[in-house]
Amino acid sequence: MAKSRISHADELLTRSEVAAIFGVTAKTVTRWASQGRVPTIRTLGGHRRYRVTDIERVLAIGATHADEDERAADEPSVR
Repeated sequence: MAKSRISHADELLTRSEVAAIFGVTAKTVTRWASQGRVPTIRTLGGHRRYRVTDIERVLAIGATHADEDERAADEPSVR
């Protein structure tokens, strides 16, 4: 049997799986996709799917922004 060339990085997730990862509703994931905040691909049936690598990238960007927000909160405000 031939070995699959699809790696873990090429795996696709449903919107429910992505919603569980982010801790939001599936509708929120759909809204993010419509706004271009989360990259998607479409199946032949028209359903959205999300690449694992894209979701990991969005999570990393979100963590970076959270770190920046935390640092900003620790800095004294200038008046």
